[in-house]
Amino acid sequence: MIDTLQSAADPVRAAQMSAYMRDQFAYLGVATPQRRALTAGFLKTQKTIDWGFIEQCWDLPEREYQYLAVDLVVKLKRTLAPLDVPRLKALMTSKSWWDTVDALDSVVGDIAGRYPEMDAVMRSWGVDENLWVRRAAIDHQLLRKQATNTWLLEEIIVANLGQGEFFINKAIGWALRDYSKTNPDWVRDFISRHRPALAPLSIKEASKYI
Repeated sequence: MIDTLQSAADPVRAAQMSAYMRDQFAYLGVATPQRRALTAGFLKTQKTIDWGFIEQCWDLPEREYQYLAVDLVVKLKRTLAPLDVPRLKALMTSKSWWDTVDALDSVVGDIAGRYPEMDAVMRSWGVDENLWVRRAAIDHQLLRKQATNTWLLEEIIVANLGQGEFFINKAIGWALRDYSKTNPDWVRDFISRHRPALAPLSIKEASKYI
């Protein structure tokens, strides 16, 4: 699979893709639709997680390999359990950027939704020294709707108020905006109670549908 992606490399597109991501990562130049077409057959055959392969992809310099690893993890998320969460955290804290972290966050959120003991883990993530881990904790309940644990949501958000970090303030806004579709009154009340500490960006995002 690694050779398949390598054979599709496009140096011109690679430069464009790298520039779009602020030149933080090297790229092969394989666009997402092409990558998914090339890897669809491989992903279809995978039934259990191969962490050795995931880590191999993560160690390679080109970003498409990390995307392949994420695609595999997302496909197999229902087979994962709390035992796998430290490995997911290790991926989030290596070669970190929103593109991989947010996708892996959805996997962590799926695990947390199935295992109540994960609430304690998410509380610890909410005060982690790594901003990407905190971002994942803030947003791990996205799309949970009525099943959202509002006590946990509020605790994690409040622990991250008063910061100037864009990716944290954006995540707070997203979490509140998403839940506002289910319980707008709760979100209005949250904003009212915490407005002095909420960043304008968070308020703007949170208020989009209310």
